[in-house]
Amino acid sequence: MAVSASPVVGRHTDRIFFGTMSIVILALVFAGFMRTFYLASYFGRPAPTPLRAVHGTVFTSWVLLFAVQTSLIAAGRRDIHRKLGYAGAVLAAIMIPLGLVLAISSARAGHAPPGLPPLGFLIVPVTDMVVFALLIAVAVRYRNQSAMHKRLMLIATVSLLGAALGRITGTPGAGGPAVFFGVPDLLLVGGAIYDRRTRGSVHPAYKWGGGLVVASQVIRLALMQSPVWLAIATTITR
Repeated sequence: MAVSASPVVGRHTDRIFFGTMSIVILALVFAGFMRTFYLASYFGRPAPTPLRAVHGTVFTSWVLLFAVQTSLIAAGRRDIHRKLGYAGAVLAAIMIPLGLVLAISSARAGHAPPGLPPLGFLIVPVTDMVVFALLIAVAVRYRNQSAMHKRLMLIATVSLLGAALGRITGTPGAGGPAVFFGVPDLLLVGGAIYDRRTRGSVHPAYKWGGGLVVASQVIRLALMQSPVWLAIATTITR
């Protein structure tokens, strides 16, 4: 029989878990983009284009905001957390079209990890934005249900880590799907295990939200080289 933790213990362990996850996410994002964005000049890389600079700044702001929001909850400042939540919703609304524009622009310019055709690879960032949008929309819908909301926000943020993980070794795409899909999946599994250990059961957010992330990965790999997707990619990059 599973033994439920007391509300006080549950809140305390949640603060530790979500705080730790926010730090892990920040570290992965920095490690992934330090050569091409944060410390590009130090590594002798060219400065990012204006579009990439804006994209990097906006997406970094999201990761930082996630960490700040987690810290505010840990500090008991739900009032400030709620106010910043409106800024987060606006930021997410900017991220989605911005991510799509950069993805299409990159494919049009022929950019893709070594060995992958740009039009085929385009399905990866495009689906990232679709999945992120769906998760954020539901998270906003459940903003008054703390357990659901914070898990969906975590899942949505983790779902974006593929771009950073694909660059973490310095060689774009190194490690393939095992890295840029596998590591986020491990983080989600960690969340499910945490729930199982502290709540006695896995929260539904991981079941369908995490399931959406994993299913989207399988679909992307299956359709990346399909005539249907290549036709869509050709159309949207014209």
